[in-house]
Amino acid sequence: MRWLRYMEARTPASSRVEMTQIVMPTHTNGAKGVLFGGTLVQWIDVCAGVAAMRHCGGSTVTASIDRLDFLVPIYVGDIVILQSQVNYASRTSMEVGCRVETEDPKTGQRRYTTKAYLTFVATDEAGRPRPVPPIVARSREEKRRLANALLRRDNRLIAAGRIVPAAVAPVKLAPPAVRPKKKAAKPKKAARASR
Repeated sequence: MRWLRYMEARTPASSRVEMTQIVMPTHTNGAKGVLFGGTLVQWIDVCAGVAAMRHCGGSTVTASIDRLDFLVPIYVGDIVILQSQVNYASRTSMEVGCRVETEDPKTGQRRYTTKAYLTFVATDEAGRPRPVPPIVARSREEKRRLANALLRRDNRLIAAGRIVPAAVAPVKLAPPAVRPKKKAAKPKKAARASR
């Protein structure tokens, strides 16, 4: 089988994709000049699809978009930067996270606007699911994303009725990697004079 040569474990970074678009008037909903949500969903699907294809070394199909949050509007003239990578790989499917930012072309200032989680299934020439390489998370951030992706996968399986909630241990999502702030040194108390 020709897919066997692609089965070495891969890092999430090896699937990373960055795609850039500019919002044109035809992408917006009219007078307000705000990007159509459906246009952004299409861009997210393409960006995430390329990450999935890089990871598995072939064709994929979108199985689901289980989370898509529009945090702030995107306007005509904005530059849209989409970044995606595979967070988790199962036997034939992969979870891909996509982060969207806009950039003001005049100031260069960026705004975090949207995030999405998509599931893709690798397919063979006949359109049937095929195995994908496992993920090996090396950095702290990759390990955090993998742990969170496993929890989202369990939630998807529960929602589909494929596992029961009791079979899943309750675990909270890992927080993003943030460097701890240094605490300011407390001033020493003056010694009390004895009476």
